[in-house]
Amino acid sequence: MKRKKKIIILGAGFSSLSASCYLAQAGYDVLVLEKNDAAGGRARQLKRDGFIFDMGPTFYWMPDVFEKFFGDFNRRVEDFYQLNRLSPSYQVCFGTDDYLPIEADLAKIKNRFEELEPGSSFKLEQFLLKARDYYDIAVKDLVYKPGEKLTEIITPATIKRLNAFTRSIKKDVARYVKHPKLQKVLEFPVLFLGAKPSNTPAFYSFMNYADFVLGTWHPTGGMFEVAAGMYRLAMELGVRFAFNSPVDEVVIENHIVTKICVGQQEYECDVLLSGADYHHTEQLLPVAYRQYSEAYWKRKTFAPSALLFYVGFDQPLKDMEHHTLFFDVDFDKHASAIYDSKQYPDEPLFYASFPSKSDSTVAPEGKEAGIFLIPLAPGLDDSDAIREKYFNIILERIEYVSKQNVRSHVLFKESFSVSDFVSLYNSYNGNAYGLANTLLQTHVLRPKLRSRKVKNLFFTGQLTVPGPGVPPSLISGKIVSDLITKHIAP
Repeated sequence: MKRKKKIIILGAGFSSLSASCYLAQAGYDVLVLEKNDAAGGRARQLKRDGFIFDMGPTFYWMPDVFEKFFGDFNRRVEDFYQLNRLSPSYQVCFGTDDYLPIEADLAKIKNRFEELEPGSSFKLEQFLLKARDYYDIAVKDLVYKPGEKLTEIITPATIKRLNAFTRSIKKDVARYVKHPKLQKVLEFPVLFLGAKPSNTPAFYSFMNYADFVLGTWHPTGGMFEVAAGMYRLAMELGVRFAFNSPVDEVVIENHIVTKICVGQQEYECDVLLSGADYHHTEQLLPVAYRQYSEAYWKRKTFAPSALLFYVGFDQPLKDMEHHTLFFDVDFDKHASAIYDSKQYPDEPLFYASFPSKSDSTVAPEGKEAGIFLIPLAPGLDDSDAIREKYFNIILERIEYVSKQNVRSHVLFKESFSVSDFVSLYNSYNGNAYGLANTLLQTHVLRPKLRSRKVKNLFFTGQLTVPGPGVPPSLISGKIVSDLITKHIAP
């Protein structure tokens, strides 16, 4: 009987879990080595005093991608977790008692636009028709390409829409709406792509279609339940996992990975797939086998890092929704602090999630779970004093805009920032979201899925194709699995 080819996957984040399922289904013997104590990667979970917090992703967008993933294994999303559409999807706070809810109903969204700028509802409709066109091209075709050849994305469809790649989304939005609040709402989704709207191609407005039309969803129990569902599927398919297994060395002979060393344990393999941080993985290789120099990584534009707080409140906060974006300060100044001066912002934008508003499983009855995120430049020094300073800024701003006492209702808080991204995830410079999706870091211009120097070494995840975010990570796992199957048969 023919021996199955052995594949070792580094890391158990979304892209690795995705790849492990596809590779096991294809007939490989798959072992996942994870340095931490559970599957999920950045989709970790914090439990304290009856509260449950997602420590990583909290937004569930592009539900069709998740449906396609589970459908590839003849399973359904609901086989693994319960999904509910949020309404409103989120709200944006622009100041004291100044909130703009984005409803789970396009007609209501159009009405909100019309209230702020007469005529803008028609313009929004036109904008979203174009965004849907881009979504169909991108998510149903381009993002499933491996990024090996430029001809993968130079197609009749993209040639016809060339200006969508050369014009920024900021300029594109300004062609449709003039009201600054509406512009900020339409620019917001590209923050998930990790770049300023002025540096992000207009083609990425397909995220607005995902936002306004496909909607924002919430899995009961949080995003960790998605990772847990994928982990269960992988186990059902025969994937094996070894937790608390940080890799010390990758042994290469004649341009082929032969084994992986974890402490005193050695694992032989026919293929190595890394879903761990790309830069960190290359540091495990002999210098001659690394594709990218330190200078290469320093030249790259990274998506932000983040300062996060997980807070238990003894009562619900008023005027807050499940997802609330605080745009009550200058958007452009904060973006400049991240991408230009690379320093802490004086007046930070921040995002707040109160999952207990719509999910009773994440907080004790009558209490509130709060998650707060400030986007930061990667590579910053962080300290307890800095964290405390910004926690106080967040509380003061919430109290000011909502006219309520918040501080006295805090039961506890825990924080997570740049140094934690490094220590827990080996993240380059402590970035949270990978490489920004700028024009010069798109598709073939991203780090490759397949090593040019090691014949049986592959990569997946947010630093490679197709880019940052949970849905792209699932897609990355599928793409690299197809690539492995093409080059190294089971």
